[in-house]
Amino acid sequence: MFRRLLIATLTGVLAALAVAAFRHAMFLLEVLFLSNDSGSLVNAAGELAPWRRLITPALGGLAAGLLLWGWQIWTRQRPHAPTDYMEAINTGDGEFDYPGSLVKSLASLLVVASGSAIGREGAMILLAALAASWFARRFTPHTEWKLWIACGAAAGMASAYHAPLAGSLFIAEILFGTLMLASLGPVVIAAVVALLTTHLLSPGVTQLYQVQLSALPDGADYALMLATGLLAGISGPLFMWLMDRSHDLFIRLKLSPPWQLALGGLIVGLLSLLTPKVWGNGYSVVQGFLLAPPLLSVVAGVFICKLLAVLASSGSGAPGGVFTPTLFVGMALGMLFARLAGLWIPEAEMAVLLGLTGMAALLAATTHAPIMSTLMVCEMTGQYALLPGLLLACVLASVLSRTLRQNAIYGQRPAEGG
Repeated sequence: MFRRLLIATLTGVLAALAVAAFRHAMFLLEVLFLSNDSGSLVNAAGELAPWRRLITPALGGLAAGLLLWGWQIWTRQRPHAPTDYMEAINTGDGEFDYPGSLVKSLASLLVVASGSAIGREGAMILLAALAASWFARRFTPHTEWKLWIACGAAAGMASAYHAPLAGSLFIAEILFGTLMLASLGPVVIAAVVALLTTHLLSPGVTQLYQVQLSALPDGADYALMLATGLLAGISGPLFMWLMDRSHDLFIRLKLSPPWQLALGGLIVGLLSLLTPKVWGNGYSVVQGFLLAPPLLSVVAGVFICKLLAVLASSGSGAPGGVFTPTLFVGMALGMLFARLAGLWIPEAEMAVLLGLTGMAALLAATTHAPIMSTLMVCEMTGQYALLPGLLLACVLASVLSRTLRQNAIYGQRPAEGG
């Protein structure tokens, strides 16, 4: 066990370095091609001329599609190992296609840096798992390879979201399917070490999202949080159905991968002419809305445009994750509900409270992992006082979603998770 904990510590450091490398590569591409060093794709989009805002996501999708298509042709006659950490854990024997995974990560870097509405964290977690697998193959027995890939994935999530407990439970609830204590110890150690390493690399950064709530929830607040969980439980299956239909629609067009990804990027570019907030994974929009909740019309407008952008990006097959976009959709649903409820409940912080509840509940509805979803939002925001209400809302959302749709978002196309 002590040997495992030592390896878990090293895995955490490697995972944090892999995540940091991807983050810095993305920042470098934004500076080179978008002439923006703010670190926010929304800010970058807002400063571009309309014609550049229109074509940049399409060009990024075209470049990523050409890369993936070329690699597919080059390796068509070769045996294929998994290029996704979930597949390597669930169906494989711990083997990884290292060149294929790196090509996939590079393609993801191209689409996320060019503004597509897809999560960058999927590639970050893949690289973290890849680094863990590389280390494990050289210094651990074959029977442990799956464990160290799981540790790398949890550490990557902890580093990307500043949420070590949620990252550990992501592995336990979604990949292992149960809380396996024998395996959870190294996973937790790797996740915590990854977070500490990330703090050393980026001092001064604590929570991912800065939130200001002055009052604890009362009885009426808990009732509204449960109502938000009910709304998320219905919206989660609908959101997954929309992503499936979007993907089917792109498949019916029978385009080659480069043109398919370019079309997805072009749709994002067109939507960005209405609002630059559709660019990127939604992180900066979520942060802005949590600090200063906008009016109902603004939330509704951004929500519709961003949802269409997410559907276009994920449906076109853009390599990346849907984890952070799901957080945005959940927050927008919660804030829309809060603004409507605000017609008779005029508390100023209601939009933030129900926005956070929507984030956690929709995540639970799409992943069927209520404990992980609850801890994820608490760790990302530091609002641990909301844990009881969030847990109730997440359990309700997860149960209702599972009743309406058996498969979770990671049960259909795992390669697009993250």
